[in-house]
Amino acid sequence: MKKWYDEEYEFIIEVIGFLRGEKTKNYCRNGEEPGDVYTCTYGCPVNKDGQGICSKAMMTLYPLMEAVRSGGDLTKLGGDGRYSKTVVCPD
Repeated sequence: MKKWYDEEYEFIIEVIGFLRGEKTKNYCRNGEEPGDVYTCTYGCPVNKDGQGICSKAMMTLYPLMEAVRSGGDLTKLGGDGRYSKTVVCPD
């Protein structure tokens, strides 16, 4: 791969908690846990170990990332701020 475009945005995605219980077993097939941090520019987010984020979470995150890249304001999409939003993974 030879990336030729210098991206204007870098995204940081952090797992902050669970909706059900206190563990990932039987809920998150990818094993994400609170405190896990993923970063990306245009590609899919990866953590410090090079592992990718859950594909179901990415389906939810991608439209939000595109909105930011297009100059949008996430508060208009229920965000906590212009560039932040709490998202619930569909898993």
